[in-house]
Amino acid sequence: MLSALLWGAVAACSLVVGAIAGVVRPWKPRFVGWVLGFGAGALVASISFELAEEGFRIGGALPVAVGLAVGGLAFFLADFGVVRVGGRNGRAGLPLALGALLDGIPEQAVLGIGIAGGGVVSISLLVAIFVSNLPEAVGSASDLKANGRRGTHIIAGWAGVAVLCVAATVAGYQFQEVAGSQLRGGIDGFAAGALLVMLVTSMIPEATEKAGRQAGLAAVLGFAVAAGLSLSS
Repeated sequence: MLSALLWGAVAACSLVVGAIAGVVRPWKPRFVGWVLGFGAGALVASISFELAEEGFRIGGALPVAVGLAVGGLAFFLADFGVVRVGGRNGRAGLPLALGALLDGIPEQAVLGIGIAGGGVVSISLLVAIFVSNLPEAVGSASDLKANGRRGTHIIAGWAGVAVLCVAATVAGYQFQEVAGSQLRGGIDGFAAGALLVMLVTSMIPEATEKAGRQAGLAAVLGFAVAAGLSLSS
C-alpha cells in the first residue's frame, strides 16, 4: 500500500509542477506549443505501448474496444459540458485539465494494479505518465492564466487533480484482488479512449496553433522519448 501511495505521488506530482511553471511566469506561445506538441507525442506512445498493447495482451480485443468507446464518449460528453458552461473561454486550458483527470485516474489505477500484481513498479509507465502530465499542466495553466484565472486557483485545481490520481493508484492496488484480466484490459482501453479524443479535439490543435508546423517535430520527439522508455523496459 505504501509503495502504491509513493509511486502514485511521484507520477502525479508533475501535474502540480507543471501548473506552477505555467503560473509563475509568462511563456511565449511558441514554447507552450512546443511543450504541448511534445506531450502529445508522448501520450501517443503511452496509448500505443502502455495502454492499448497491454490491454490487448491481458484482456483481449473486446474489453479494450469497449473501454476505448466508453472512455472516448466520457471525455466527449464531459468536454461538451465544459463548452456549455463557457470553458472554451479559457482556450484549451479546461479541456486539458479534464483530459488529465479522465486519463490520469484509470492510468494510475493501472499503475497500482501492476504494483499489487507484480510487486514492482513499471518504470516505463511511471515515466510516461510523468512526462505526459507535465506539458498538459503547463499548457493548461498558461492558457488559464492568460485568460484571467487566478494563479492560486489554477494551482489548487491541479493539486486536486493530482490528489485524485494518487488516490486512483491506491484504489488500483486494492482493486487487484477482484479485478480480472478483462476488467484490467477495459480500464486500459478507457484511459486510451479518453486520451485520444482529448488529443484530437484539444491538445494537438492548440499545439499547432501556437507552434505552427514545428509542433509536429516536437510531437515526434515526445513520441521517441516515451516509446524508447516503454520499449527498453
